[in-house]
Amino acid sequence: MTDTPAAVETAFEDHGSLSPDGAGATVTTTAFDGVVTAAPTDGVGHSYTVTVQAPTLGAATADEVGDAVATDWLRTFRRRLSDAPKATRVVVELESFTAEREGETVRVEYVFEHGNPTAAAAIATTFAEFVEGTYVEGIVPGYDYQPPVAGLLSQASQGGESGTPL
Repeated sequence: MTDTPAAVETAFEDHGSLSPDGAGATVTTTAFDGVVTAAPTDGVGHSYTVTVQAPTLGAATADEVGDAVATDWLRTFRRRLSDAPKATRVVVELESFTAEREGETVRVEYVFEHGNPTAAAAIATTFAEFVEGTYVEGIVPGYDYQPPVAGLLSQASQGGESGTPL
C-alpha cells in the first residue's frame, strides 16, 4: 500500500470515525473491520477504497446454517449493499463494488473518486456503517448469534431484549 496523501491524512484525522495509520485509516464506529485507503487519480481528487470484513451468516452463529439459507442470505446481502451510495448526503458514483465470500468472511469493497477529502472521509465512513447496518437488518431469526453480531443485535433490539431489530 502507498502512503496516504497529506490532505487525505488530515481529513481522516479530523473525522471522528476514522483512525489514520499512514497507509489509510481504520473505521472506529463499526464492529466489523473497516479500512479506508486513498490514492491520487489522474484527474482531480483521489480514489478511495473502503473495505469491510463481515462474518458470513454461518460464521456468526453457533448453529448449523443450511446451504440454501446461507446462499440466499449472501445473495440478498450483496443486493442490499449495492445501495450504499443512496445512504450518503452527496451524489457518489462507484467505480466498483464487490461483496465476495472469502472463507468465513464476506469482503465488501467500494471504490469511488472524490475531489474533497473531508467529504470523502464522511462518504467512506457512511459506506462502512452501511455494511454493518445492512448486515443487522438481514439477520435471520432463530439462530444463536456470537460476537460481534450478538452485540450488534443487543444494541439494535428494543427494550433491552435480545433478538432482531425489526
